[in-house]
Amino acid sequence: MTVRGALARVIRSAADRAVRDEAEVCELCAARVAAEHAHLYDTGAAEVRCVCGPCSVLFADGGAGEARYRLVPRRRLRLPPVDTGVLGVPVGLVFFVPRSDGTVTAQGPSPAGAMRWEVDAAAWQRLAATVPQLAAMAPDVEALLVNTVRGLDEHWIVPVDDCYRMIALVRHEWQGLSGGGRVWPAVEQFFRELTERS
Repeated sequence: MTVRGALARVIRSAADRAVRDEAEVCELCAARVAAEHAHLYDTGAAEVRCVCGPCSVLFADGGAGEARYRLVPRRRLRLPPVDTGVLGVPVGLVFFVPRSDGTVTAQGPSPAGAMRWEVDAAAWQRLAATVPQLAAMAPDVEALLVNTVRGLDEHWIVPVDDCYRMIALVRHEWQGLSGGGRVWPAVEQFFRELTERS
């Protein structure tokens, strides 16, 4: 074995490890997951976790996990304008998540990640009484996503993983104090690419 051959093997091995490390894996069984894959909401850690197809089947319809893990649905539903002003959140780009315990949180993107507020649960219930689709949302895993920034009027029921993608997008594109010239076109593109699905 030559020094050059050994060095080449070490370099190849490091490159292979880097590729393996970059590939997304199921956070339950460590199998590789496809680019489009399911997610679980971990109620204990309040985090979304990647999951492969076979593992996702275990959690369908509240199957395994004793309610710690909830399968994030794929449903997206575009709504007519919803008067979210009654919820007292003074932000134009925000998502609202009803929780299993009856509370409701609002989260909005910032350059540092998600900002979070508690929403008055009674105000949410009054709003949900006027918009039946809100009352039918799956707690913890579906959100009302709103964008009224720069003259837009977008209102969607989406899986929470869409909301976390939007937060990551804003964080990645944000520049300076006001966001710079890239963040708002990127947000508008994000909403243009949302499609309804059941």
